[in-house]
Amino acid sequence: MTTSSAIACSRMYNLSPRIYALWDRLFHWLADRSGVELEVIAHAAPAPLSELWVRPDMGAVFMRGFPFSQLSPAERPQPLAAPVSLADWANGQPVYASHIVAARDKQLTEADLAGARWGWTVRDSQSGYNAPRELFAMLANRPSAARTVGSLLNPRGVVDAIRSDTIDVGAIDAYAFQLMAMHEPDMIAPLRIVATTKPAPFPLLVAARQQSADIVDALRAALLGAHRDPEGSDILASLGLSAFAKPDVAVYDQLPIRARAIDAALGAW
Repeated sequence: MTTSSAIACSRMYNLSPRIYALWDRLFHWLADRSGVELEVIAHAAPAPLSELWVRPDMGAVFMRGFPFSQLSPAERPQPLAAPVSLADWANGQPVYASHIVAARDKQLTEADLAGARWGWTVRDSQSGYNAPRELFAMLANRPSAARTVGSLLNPRGVVDAIRSDTIDVGAIDAYAFQLMAMHEPDMIAPLRIVATTKPAPFPLLVAARQQSADIVDALRAALLGAHRDPEGSDILASLGLSAFAKPDVAVYDQLPIRARAIDAALGAW
């Protein structure tokens, strides 16, 4: 093993014990193939993700693209890889989107979104905040301000708010929705997709700035080659992924530009 000080975490997509176990399997495979000893930690909600992203022992941790894009190059953790979903909305690229969801039994269409009560998760989230605002800003019949409820913290909060009729619609990370559809269908059974937002670069796996080059290179090589490894390919399929891709940092740099355009059109929710 190369080190015993690196951590791995998929907190953003730890949607249930069953799904967590699949990520745990991936990280154990990654440790074996890379030769880097990884300690898998939960860092469970409501612990802030921002506390995780500044840890100097990060080895392979999911980071949202929007917070990554807001850091200067000197402050950013080291990008390792970005997932490529098997879902149609990914089109074979390391991108994701947000599904705008409503209660399955509520007669609400995309044309009704302008007058709906919207839920949002946290303001530094592309999928739970910027993406739904971007879609709302593009509605032809929208009022000057939306009726909103937040912060709902995460996709589970959005689901709970819809089920309690606190909101009419909310945004759920399309990849989180995919995982729930695959492994926890009861969680999304009360929901239906009303619309899907524009794509954005997928949250990426990162290592700490302080992490050594040999560790980063070993982890990155294993992730980028996972789809060519029989066990790695099987694990990827269980997570609804086809591969990991090298992140294009320039694409993430477009997220603040998109967010500023939304701010100019709508202001904050």
